[in-house]
Amino acid sequence: EIARVDPAISLGVAAHNGLCTSHVYRFGSEAIKQKYLGQLARGEFLGAWSLTEPTAGSDAGGTRSRAVRDGDTWVLNGAKTFATHGSVGQLCVVFCLTDPAKGKKGISAFLLEKGMAGFRHGKVEDKMGMRASDTAEVIMEDCRVPHSHLLGMEGMGFVNAMEILDRGRIAIAALSLGTAQGAYEVARKYAKERKQFGKPIAANQAIAFMLADMAMKIEASRLLTYRSAFIEDQGTERVTRYSAMAKLFASETAVWVAEHAVQILGGYGYVKDFPAEKFYRDAKLCTIGEGTSEIQRIVIARSLLEMS
Repeated sequence: EIARVDPAISLGVAAHNGLCTSHVYRFGSEAIKQKYLGQLARGEFLGAWSLTEPTAGSDAGGTRSRAVRDGDTWVLNGAKTFATHGSVGQLCVVFCLTDPAKGKKGISAFLLEKGMAGFRHGKVEDKMGMRASDTAEVIMEDCRVPHSHLLGMEGMGFVNAMEILDRGRIAIAALSLGTAQGAYEVARKYAKERKQFGKPIAANQAIAFMLADMAMKIEASRLLTYRSAFIEDQGTERVTRYSAMAKLFASETAVWVAEHAVQILGGYGYVKDFPAEKFYRDAKLCTIGEGTSEIQRIVIARSLLEMS
């Protein structure tokens, strides 16, 4: 619903709830949950979740940031990129190698709080779309983190991250669905009001068919999104395949619908006086963030082949 009006604000909700808060809730110790979940739930703290690195994008297992145990603390060094709320969040979940010899099985998750020595944000990204959503580097330079801020078991960070992404992709599917719905509503309204050759352009079959295809793709996205959310809520089977399908289909639908909304508005679709161009710019991130479309197809195919 939020994405129908502003996808960037919706992205902030998804990152805060679906990633950071969800990770703390699922894998934090009881003390950590008692300390932070209330503040996160009330919006007093804004949460970030940072897995991506300059050399580890789709291959998140290629993480190079390091965490070394020193008594009751961990010393973190490294840099993360493309972190939503990276410069404005009070809390940030980061992933570091605690045992490099084990590869991705040696990755652990930590909760960092703004103000910890050696923890700071770097460059704030100047993005094409989603411009109301903060995206920045996260930098750790001899950052000392209490052992109690280890989230989950040591070495289980990557596995836990994949579980969080399974659920987070449902949120991105919902974000994509709302984006597509908003773009469609803009296009439909304009097509009914804009007159050319003595009649509304919606009376032209070419425009009417575009709107019909928009509505059909949006409804299919809605059903996939709701189904994956229902399966996750039931907890009786893994949601991986369903959330990947929902995220893939809904995100590509959002891009398609937004593009055709711009086309229906014509010249007005290309200027910032009308919202179509913003939906178009914002929609593209949905096919990239929390796993690209290509990664979703790998996840789906792998799941299908494992079943056979």
